[in-house]
Amino acid sequence: MGLLKDFRSWRHGTRTRRRLRDLTGSLVVVTGAGSGIGRETALAFAAQGAVLVLCDVDLESAQDTAALIDGPAHSYQVDVADEEAVIRFAATVSANHGIPDIVVNNAGIGYSGTFADTPQDQFERVMNVNFWGVVHGCRAFSPMMIERGTGGHVVNLSSAAAYTPQKTLTAYSTSKAAVFMFSDCLRAELLPHGIGVSTICPGLVHTNIVKNTEFGGTTAEEQTRLQTRADNLYRRRNFTPDRVATAVVKAVRSNKAVVPVTPEAKIGRALSRLSPGAMRVGARLKVT
Repeated sequence: MGLLKDFRSWRHGTRTRRRLRDLTGSLVVVTGAGSGIGRETALAFAAQGAVLVLCDVDLESAQDTAALIDGPAHSYQVDVADEEAVIRFAATVSANHGIPDIVVNNAGIGYSGTFADTPQDQFERVMNVNFWGVVHGCRAFSPMMIERGTGGHVVNLSSAAAYTPQKTLTAYSTSKAAVFMFSDCLRAELLPHGIGVSTICPGLVHTNIVKNTEFGGTTAEEQTRLQTRADNLYRRRNFTPDRVATAVVKAVRSNKAVVPVTPEAKIGRALSRLSPGAMRVGARLKVT
């Protein structure tokens, strides 16, 4: 009887979530909305008729994004690494705008370096923003979405780095792999409540995160050179964040669980499942 009850709750949850096939009037929260994937995701949802609540650690950049939106958009300053700040933000959103239908946990930072070249404080900083920032967003918003009882959707930004190990991205890859597994677990938990969870895994996408990425074990001069080189590489790659945003909107509408976005992300996902040993060999190479 317990299994039958579970099946019924899963079916009920799936039916409840279907309302998000039409995003008109839905309330969407986007973290890290001041630039890059966050900004383009906000614009993509706004184009579907959604109401946007944007936050970023840089308030001015969030306001700039809101100014680009032809429709309701509200901006706040929030450091997602600060749990109490995220909880206060969620309370403000609920009081001023209502309970969100969709929460996009996008805020993130980059860091390049081997484990030996990554100081403990830097490792913690990457985890605090990239992983705990996602957890804080889910913990702050999911209970109110559950209590409302009309379903919803959570989008967590992971990365192709979550399943393509690289020795020069130890902290970053670890943070994104944690987001990947956390999202899988949360998806199972939220299904009976009609709340979907999508894990978005971009590969090489040209955003501000690239030129702001810190490189461990380097001098200031070397860091500037590596940042410029990486930014030029990603620019030539020319996979723009609006294409990731399109994938995010599609994932919400279709309730897709895992979404590798770029071609290399899709190839990496396939290889990680078919030949994990080959991926471990590839991790030995220096790609930055």
